[in-house]
Amino acid sequence: MKPADLLQQWLDARLPEAGRAWLAQALAALHSAHAERELGRNLSLVSRRLGKAPLALDAAELAAADAARAGWDPRAWSVDQAARLRLLLAAEGDGEAFVRRLDQLCATADLDELVAFYRGLPLYPDAARHRARAAEGVRSNMRAVFEAVAQRNPYPAEQLPEDAWNQMVLKALFVGTALDPVVGLERRANPVLARMLADYAHERWAAKRPVSPELWRCVGPYAAGERLADLARVLEGGTPAERAAAVLALRSAPDPEARTLLGRHAALRDAVAERGTTWSTVLAYA
Repeated sequence: MKPADLLQQWLDARLPEAGRAWLAQALAALHSAHAERELGRNLSLVSRRLGKAPLALDAAELAAADAARAGWDPRAWSVDQAARLRLLLAAEGDGEAFVRRLDQLCATADLDELVAFYRGLPLYPDAARHRARAAEGVRSNMRAVFEAVAQRNPYPAEQLPEDAWNQMVLKALFVGTALDPVVGLERRANPVLARMLADYAHERWAAKRPVSPELWRCVGPYAAGERLADLARVLEGGTPAERAAAVLALRSAPDPEARTLLGRHAALRDAVAERGTTWSTVLAYA
C-alpha cells in the first residue's frame, strides 16, 4: 500500500464523520480550476477542522508504514500532520513542480505546518530534489522543526552529504535532542564525525559542563589512540550512564586495545551486559 493510501486509511479510522467529509471535500478541490489556492487554504484549515490529537498508531500500523516506505516511522505524528501530508501528496505534479510548491508552502507556514512538511520528507517524489529543504530544516533555530528532520526520519541518512549529516548529529547534541531516534547513526558513522564529537566533548569538559552519554555512540567504531584515552577518562570518572555508554562504545571499537580497556573494568562491562543495556536504554542506567 502506498504511503498516501495508508494516511487515508488511518485518518478514516480516527476522524468523525464531519472530519472525513471535510477531508474528502478538500481532496476533491485539488482537481478544481483553483487547485493551488484550495490546497493552501485547506492546509491552513486542517487543525481547526480536524484537531491535533495524536495519531496513536498501533504496532501493526507502524509495521505497515515501514513496509510502505522503508524507515518511515510516524509513531509521533498527529492527526493534523497526517492530514496535511495526505493533501500535499494528493496535489498534482511531481519533480520540480513539487519542490516549488513545497518551497512556497514552507515560506508562509506556521510552526505546526512546518513540522508536518519536514516530517513528510521521506514520502515526497524525487527524493534527491529535497536535500536543500532538509538542510534548511537542520539549520532551523526552531527545535521542533529540527527534530522533525532529525528524529524518526530516514531521509537525512539516505540523502544528506557527510558534512551536513555530521553537522546534524552535532547539533542534536548541542540542543539537547536525543540521538537514539536519529535513523541510520551506525550506518552513517564516520571518522570525521567521531573527531568532531570528541572535540565537542573536550570543549564541554573544559567548561565543566556535562557530556551526553549518547555522544560516544558515533565515536566507538573509530576509537583508537586519543579516542580510547577519552573513553578511559569516562570510565574512570563519568556518571553511571556515561560509564555504561563508554562500555557500549568500546564494544564497537575494532582496536584490540579496546578489549584491554574493557578488561580493566570487567565488573562494569559484565554489569552492562547482564542488564541488557543498549543505546536505547543507556540514559536510564544508574
